[in-house]
Amino acid sequence: MRGVLAIPAFRRLWGITAVCAVGEWLSLLALSALATQLADGYQAASFALGGVVATKLLPSMLLGPLAGTLADKLDRRRVMVTCDVLRAGLFLSIPLVGSLSWLFIAIFLIEICTMFWIPAKDASIPNLLHRPDQVETANQLSLVMTYGVAVLTAAALFSALSAGPALGQPELLPGPAESAYVALFLNGLAYAASALIVATRIPEISGRAATAGASSPNLLAMLRDGFAFVGGTPLVRGLVTGVVGAFAAGGAVIACARPYATSLGGGDAAYGLLFAAMFTGVGIGMVVAPWAAVRVRHRRLFGQAIVGAGLALLPVALAPHLAVALVAVALVGCGAGIVLLTGLTIIGAQVADSHRGRTIAFVQSIVRIDLLASMAVVPVLVGLVGQRSVALLGEPVVVDGTRLVLFGAGVVAALVGLAAYRQMDRTEAAS
Repeated sequence: MRGVLAIPAFRRLWGITAVCAVGEWLSLLALSALATQLADGYQAASFALGGVVATKLLPSMLLGPLAGTLADKLDRRRVMVTCDVLRAGLFLSIPLVGSLSWLFIAIFLIEICTMFWIPAKDASIPNLLHRPDQVETANQLSLVMTYGVAVLTAAALFSALSAGPALGQPELLPGPAESAYVALFLNGLAYAASALIVATRIPEISGRAATAGASSPNLLAMLRDGFAFVGGTPLVRGLVTGVVGAFAAGGAVIACARPYATSLGGGDAAYGLLFAAMFTGVGIGMVVAPWAAVRVRHRRLFGQAIVGAGLALLPVALAPHLAVALVAVALVGCGAGIVLLTGLTIIGAQVADSHRGRTIAFVQSIVRIDLLASMAVVPVLVGLVGQRSVALLGEPVVVDGTRLVLFGAGVVAALVGLAAYRQMDRTEAAS
């Protein structure tokens, strides 16, 4: 890690990643809180909260492949700077307008910018490093920051802002949502600083795109080529299949977490612990992945981790106590963390630079769509299954719908993971 962080260009990009990751999680907390405060009535507040999550995920369904194509065609540094400037302006506009309708419009536009920024950033990482074997460490540093340190930092910052009158002058801030407005204002400043640093301090990001963009085909041809590459390359096809299985397992846990906590006899505290266990597991998986990759090649490790995440859902479904559930949920998160880090490492090291941005964007779109589908479908399935009474040793036992749905999701995820494992194993043997 010291060797990777000793590279000035990567170190600066990693710092920008940290700032933007904290801003992403802080905005999720602030926008969720603000949406419920701007809505009228309990039902409207509930729909507004779900609407924030859905609006943040929607652009990936519409623009993911296009964002990756532009990351392969345009100057990646200009793409990042433009997106950061637009995000800064949009975040600063939300407190100024102060309406629920503009909040959703701004969220949608911000996520469009994010969809273009992420593949441009991720695709440029291998070009900033000195050796191919540094790609895994660079991805590990970025992901641990994004899904570990940034989550805790954003939660602590938002809690501190919500603890009392922000800046000591609440009368200068409109409405009852002072802490959310201050958080969004800080987000705007952070993205403006990111744009300035990328524009002036990391010119190396432009190196590949500046030369490749001049001789590249038109955008539509690149988009068609990207779809053909993803569908026609066994390695990428197996990787996408595996990502669907792994994040279906994680999405099922997130979607079921609140009613599942009730089935364990817990409440909001148990729900919070389950959520923390999932992300703790993701962090552990990212730490364990490089150590495991020394013993198992990346492609096989990728498939094995997916199967493990699916199988870990089975004890989640059968857990009689919260302690057992927390361990099993952490194992699901661990498998997902290994899959995410290993998948990005495979893309960075084995996918050509000309197709890397499109591949990263496609995989990240699949992750978001997978999570959105899980959060939409799983609660419906739980409601349809309901509670069932079964006889166990002659005694009636009430089985909650979340248990049956989680068990089924575990079986499906394991089977999908097995298919991805065989695909990745065949490409490993062929190579």
